[in-house]
Amino acid sequence: MAAVNARLADARRVVVKIGSALLVEPHEGVLRRDWLEALARDIARLRERGQEVVIVSSGAIALGRRYLGIKRRALKLEESQASAAVGQVALAHAYRQVLADCGNVAAQVLLTLNDTEERRRYLNARNTIATLLRLGAVPVINENDTVATSEIRYGDNDRLAARVAGMISADCLVLLSNVDGLYTGDPSHDRSARLIGEVREITPEIEAMAGAAGADGSGGMVTKIEAARIALGAGADMVIASGEVAYPLSRIEAGGACTWFIASATPRAARKRWIAGTLVPCGRLTVDDGAVAALKAGKSLLPAGVVQVEGNFSRGDAVSVVDTRGIEIARGLSAYDHGDAVSIIGHKSREIEQILGYRGRDEMIHRDDLVLLKG
Repeated sequence: MAAVNARLADARRVVVKIGSALLVEPHEGVLRRDWLEALARDIARLRERGQEVVIVSSGAIALGRRYLGIKRRALKLEESQASAAVGQVALAHAYRQVLADCGNVAAQVLLTLNDTEERRRYLNARNTIATLLRLGAVPVINENDTVATSEIRYGDNDRLAARVAGMISADCLVLLSNVDGLYTGDPSHDRSARLIGEVREITPEIEAMAGAAGADGSGGMVTKIEAARIALGAGADMVIASGEVAYPLSRIEAGGACTWFIASATPRAARKRWIAGTLVPCGRLTVDDGAVAALKAGKSLLPAGVVQVEGNFSRGDAVSVVDTRGIEIARGLSAYDHGDAVSIIGHKSREIEQILGYRGRDEMIHRDDLVLLKG
């Protein structure tokens, strides 16, 4: 397992998901401060060796209901939203303090399902998180339970964490749970149940094991397998490990019991495959020979190299890139909508702000959002 566990240490960008049962004492509803401080030191260790870390945290509702004096019973939707509004303040304050004590800056990001499914919101969230990481902050993400309804909720933070991992091209997703990983059955009732150390494909047998393993105090093992499917599809490895110990990330690296789900492609390759083979182009950009050469050299598409814009597309939509003979050479995600793209083609990037009245991206399509087509 040593080589597998090195995947966490080798990951450039890590998403760590923390469930309510780990963060909040279940009977009194108070924050487990000592545990959170230990986790913050764990995260600081990753940051010190150059890794970027994003936290996806539950706990706002569990904390908020205590402050509001709501007893341990099923909450109505409006009570959950009110509890979240109170709890988010307490949760953000706690993260700010424990991360600051380790020399890190916390940033709060609240998301709903629409933020990762509607393209413009997806890009805004992706760019915000990427900017926070570039500036050295640790984003702390939670579902925006204050405004989310049943129609726009994830329903659990396992899938939210997997969507975030895919959104930001993370290399590794860590799901901290109150179990060591995926077992062949429910270990609390089945003495013959054994821990599965490594999974490379979500098969019907793996799905059956998740159902047999039962709930685990948060979204259940079934939702963790669904999260694994999302993460692997985005090229991110995922690990399920116990968070009931101090320094759970260190425990994973030390070879502690856990289940690793190994992706078959890198995040970059998975994203390129998604752009090239899944998205239907909404428009077309014709580029000159200089731009063709630049793209083949691995560079971004700049407005100066675009000679014609066709189609009705918005920022973040997929567009086809063709040469002056009409041959498709690439596909990518446009950084501008159709109207703005028409205004800036043929111009230098430094002229964009003067033309549009705002400072957008220097590129029409950034190289990370563009894939060359074979042939």
